[in-house]
Amino acid sequence: EIEFPGHSDEVFAAYPELCCSGRAYTSGEFCVGNPLSLKFMDEVLTEVLELFPSKYIHIGGDECPKARWKECPLCQRRMKENGLKNEEELQSYFVRRIERFLASRNRRMVGWDEIRQGGLSETAIVLSRKREQGLRSALENGNDVIMTPYLNCYFDYYQGSRETEPLAFGGFLPLRTAYDLDPFEGLNAEQSRRILGVQCNLWTEFVATLDHAEYMLLPRLAAFAERAWTGGEGNYPDFLRRLESFSRLYDAQGYEYRDFRPEADSLRASLGS
Repeated sequence: EIEFPGHSDEVFAAYPELCCSGRAYTSGEFCVGNPLSLKFMDEVLTEVLELFPSKYIHIGGDECPKARWKECPLCQRRMKENGLKNEEELQSYFVRRIERFLASRNRRMVGWDEIRQGGLSETAIVLSRKREQGLRSALENGNDVIMTPYLNCYFDYYQGSRETEPLAFGGFLPLRTAYDLDPFEGLNAEQSRRILGVQCNLWTEFVATLDHAEYMLLPRLAAFAERAWTGGEGNYPDFLRRLESFSRLYDAQGYEYRDFRPEADSLRASLGS
């Protein structure tokens, strides 16, 4: 994920001239009205394409605050020159420019739900974390989608009580919730064909060691993998039964993982088996 036009504070520490104020700030958005920002984007992406031969290039596009654009003479001039009604359309202008750049090099752009703001071409791929808001809108626009609903796929969330679990970002996503993922829930056949795949996520702001990362991923990653491949309703009790055998691989490899056996024992007891 190469982040444009927001989430870019680390760039501005080195290149403050790419900020609307000309000084480094922490709100994270590039000055879209500054030609240097567009030049920087082209040069960074050119280098990315040399490093990564994949067809898909993920440009982020999420959580861009836009407040600086409202006050920036360069951004406002860019809007006026291109007949843009608001800052959402200015973001769309920037995103579409990136997409044209990638398309000219036979690549497809991927971005989070927010790349839809202000309008989006049908060839872009939406990485959707907001099932009801982002997914529906993207499918109605004709976009292909990669599903990553945060309620099921954000593995930087806690798995249990904050008092007993390693430090995490926040939220609560136990093993059962990871298994509840159904990528095609509520979609018709045509919409389902536009789901290219699914993605789970572990951001590591609070993860300092490999052991911690393994603990956050396992065994939720096994639940995600099964549901990503199978869809439908699934069978959680049967998954837990098979996970007991599968976890021997974790033990043999020395992986850290959250102990699911108390839950499995409790579920068996409740089912009378």
